[in-house]
Amino acid sequence: MFQFIVWNANPDLLSLGPFTVRWYGLMFAIGFWLGYNILGRIYRHEGAPEKWLGILLLWVVGATIVGARLGHVFFYEWSYYSAHPADILKVWEGGLASHGGTLAIILAVILYSVFTTKKSPIWTFDRLVIPVALVGGMIRIGNLMNSEIFGTATDLPWGFMFVRSAQWHRMYEGMACHPTQLYEAFCYFALFALLMWMYWRKNAETRPGLIFGVFFIGIFLPRFLIEFIKNDQVGFEASMTLNMGQLLSIPFVLAGVFLVIRAMCRPKVDIPFPDRFADEDNSTNKK
Repeated sequence: MFQFIVWNANPDLLSLGPFTVRWYGLMFAIGFWLGYNILGRIYRHEGAPEKWLGILLLWVVGATIVGARLGHVFFYEWSYYSAHPADILKVWEGGLASHGGTLAIILAVILYSVFTTKKSPIWTFDRLVIPVALVGGMIRIGNLMNSEIFGTATDLPWGFMFVRSAQWHRMYEGMACHPTQLYEAFCYFALFALLMWMYWRKNAETRPGLIFGVFFIGIFLPRFLIEFIKNDQVGFEASMTLNMGQLLSIPFVLAGVFLVIRAMCRPKVDIPFPDRFADEDNSTNKK
């Protein structure tokens, strides 16, 4: 008889005295490192100034952390944090919302475009979202290592028993649950592969907004659907037909559809590529 997967992964990778490296933090860091290098290839491919990349990294990292934290505070637990504002700073205790991080990144890219690139924000979005899809998948792997954000009970053979989770013991003792972290991670990694193909093989960047729109649809439509089998993050969602994550996803999906239609209805733009192969040393292209 097939046995369900007993998930007993230690969320801590290693501990050195008071210093602890957690899998979640490592996945986050690896994702950003890979994303930085991928975006670097894209910037070199298009001859964008190298200094733009470092500036963008600062904007995005800051916006991701601050936005995701404030998103959780305002969207999910405002009643608690409004009474305990000092606890908002306790990021290490958990509580990050991807929708809040997305909104903050959008604002950061707009400011980055105004002060740094002097280009339309769409130019940055079409390139930035490619590695962001990869980072999203890495973060969901981190959630899996933390035994958090899992789904409802299932009798499917790939169900996980999250034995390190107090929530699992309280709600599903002895039952397997949907590993929704993996469902989302697979969707995001597939989206990353699609966006890379669109950029490097189909020159989709010549239709401004197309890659950005596909990203919105590819991130938030799966999120909307997977939420049907995920546990509510906070108690008030139990009385909702659609939970908070689904309600917050709908505008992004609609925005993605709008961006795709808009991009396909407009003529292509001509983009010169001074560095044909971005993984080669472009020193010969510098003047």
